[in-house]
Amino acid sequence: MEKKKPKMTIRQRWKARTPRFWKKVQRIALVTGAVAGAILTAPVSLPAVLVTTASYVAVTSSAIAGMSQLTKSDKDKIYG
Repeated sequence: MEKKKPKMTIRQRWKARTPRFWKKVQRIALVTGAVAGAILTAPVSLPAVLVTTASYVAVTSSAIAGMSQLTKSDKDKIYG
């Protein structure tokens, strides 16, 4: 019978090394979130479609950035 690997805690996943691809995804998500935040806080009146789209992009990009931070490679020795 195979031995099961112990599960990582969220703290361990957060501190473990993130693969290069997911770092790129994280940076892209942070930039798009910043652009969406700038659109949402613009001091001028913008069309409702643009504001609604920017709010969806801000939420989605923050979720993608957070999930990409927690994505880890199985090749690394991360289990004690």
